[in-house]
Amino acid sequence: MQLSNSRLEVMKFVGQKIDTFVDEFLKPIDTNWQPSDFLPESSNENFLLDVRDLQETAKDLPYDYIAVLIGDTITEEALPTYESWLIDVVGVDQVNDPNGWAKWVRAWTAEENRHGDLLNKYLYLSGRVNMRAMETSTQYLIADGFDIGTGRDPYRNFVYTSFQELATNLSHRNTAKLAKEYGNVPLAKICGVIAADEMRHAKAYKTFISHIFEVDPSEMMLAFEDMMKKKIVMPAHFLRETGVKIGDTFAHFSDAAQRLGVYTTYDYIDIMESLLKDWKIDSIRNLNDAGEKARDYVMALPTRLRRVAERTKVPNLEYKFSWIA
Repeated sequence: MQLSNSRLEVMKFVGQKIDTFVDEFLKPIDTNWQPSDFLPESSNENFLLDVRDLQETAKDLPYDYIAVLIGDTITEEALPTYESWLIDVVGVDQVNDPNGWAKWVRAWTAEENRHGDLLNKYLYLSGRVNMRAMETSTQYLIADGFDIGTGRDPYRNFVYTSFQELATNLSHRNTAKLAKEYGNVPLAKICGVIAADEMRHAKAYKTFISHIFEVDPSEMMLAFEDMMKKKIVMPAHFLRETGVKIGDTFAHFSDAAQRLGVYTTYDYIDIMESLLKDWKIDSIRNLNDAGEKARDYVMALPTRLRRVAERTKVPNLEYKFSWIA
C-alpha cells in the first residue's frame, strides 16, 4: 500500500494531543473497575455459595446466547494481536517517541485487557463451558492473526477501530440487555460495564478521524471509501475450533449473533450511517475530484446495503459448538 508522505506529518500533528486524548477517553487505573469487582471473591468464606448462585443464574441461558458470549470472550482475549497491529501503524513510534501515539496504544490495550479477563472468569465459573475447547480457539485466533485490510495506514486503521469499537459496544450492550431479560442481573452488569468502555474507545477513534478530516480531507475520504468497499471484517473473522477450517466457526458464531439480534447486518448499516453523521461527511469541504467521488460512494452505500440485507436469510440453529458443555 503506497502511502502519501503527509500521513506521518498528520499523525505527528494530531498526536500532539495524546495526553488530552488519554485523559478524556480513558479512565485512571487506580479508580477504574477491575474484573474482581464483578465476580465471587475466592478468599471469602461464602465463595462456594456465591459460585453456586452464579451457576444457578447461568444454567438457563439459551444455547445461542452462550455461543455468542464465548465468541465475544475469545475476541476480547485475542488482544495481543490488536496491540501488535496498532503499534506497527505508521506514526506510532514505540522506541523514539514512547509518549506519543505509543502511549495511547499501551493505555488503550490496558483498558481492553480487563474485558477478556472478566468474561473468561465468568464463563469458567458458570459451569456451562468446555473451557479447554474455548481456550484452544483463543490460542488459534492469536496464532492465526487477522487480515483487516488496513495495512500500516493510520487513516484506514482509525476507520476500522472507529467502526469496530462501535460494533463491540453494540454487541456487549445487547448481551447485557438479554441477560437482564433472562433474569441474570450480574451478567447484565458485566456486559454493560464492558460496553461502556467500548463506547469511550469508539469516541476516541472517531475523534482522531475528525481531526484528520480537518487537515487532510481528500486522503481521509479516500481511506474511508476504501475501507467501506472492502467491508469491515470483525477481528475474530479467522475464528475456528479444533478440526475446523479457519473462519468456519466465525460464520456459525455470526449466525448465532444474528438470530439473537446481538449484532446483525442492519446493525452494520446503522453504524456506518452513524459515522457518516458524526464525521459530517456530507458537508466536508476542500475535497479534490477523487475525494468528491469517494464521498458520493460512501453516502449512497447504506441504501444499497439495506437492499441487500432485505434479501439475506439467517440460518436456523444447527451447528454444535465444541465450546458448550
